[in-house]
Formats: sequence, structure tokens, C-alpha cells
Amino acid sequence: MAGVGTSMLVSVLLFTVALSLQQVYRGKLASSELFTILGGFTSSLLFLFSLTFIGNLQESSGGKSSWGAVIIAEIIALVAASTVHRVCITTCFLFSAGLLYEMNKISGYMLSKAESKSKRH
Repeated sequence: MAGVGTSMLVSVLLFTVALSLQQVYRGKLASSELFTILGGFTSSLLFLFSLTFIGNLQESSGGKSSWGAVIIAEIIALVAASTVHRVCITTCFLFSAGLLYEMNKISGYMLSKAESKSKRH
């Protein structure tokens, strides 16, 4: 598994690349309905990368991640989506909610797997 520092670095790099590509192609992303939905999806990826960074930052400083990290990451993603198109804001929010739900499921699975492994030993 990747360490906290490695995960932070990779998430910042992926955030930077995704944001740069989104801004370079924002005219194309706003040109049709399908591309507008794609713009919202890329903004939800920004949500995922920023949430990963904020969570790792809080973990490395000894704190615990909370809903505040989710709200901050969502605001960052929605502001980035607003630079492309108004509809991207809505689709970003919906895709981000789906990503958050899936991340919660994966986190719960991994936590239960780690707890069952620790109980055996």
C-alpha cells in the first residue's frame, strides 16, 4: 500500500493534470450536452483527488477526517465545474455523490477486512 505522503503527492499531481485539461478544453466541454456531462464527471474526479489530498493531510497531521473535508472538496470541485458550464455544476454534484457513496462502501469493506484480520491474530 502507498504511504500517506505518496498518496498526497499522487492526488495533487492528478488534481493538477485534471484541472489543467479541463480548463484547456472548457470550450469543447461546453459545446454539447454530452460534453457538458463529461465536464461534470471530470469535476467529480477533481472532488475525488482533492478529498484524497485533504484526508491524507489530516491523517498526517494527526487529525481525523470528517464531513468538513468532504464539504471543502465538494466546494473546490463545484467552483472548477462552474468555470466550464452551469450544467456541469449539477452533474458534478451528482457524480460526486455517487463517488462518495462508492468510496464509503469500499472503506467499510476494507475496514471490516482489517478488523477480521486483526481478530485472528
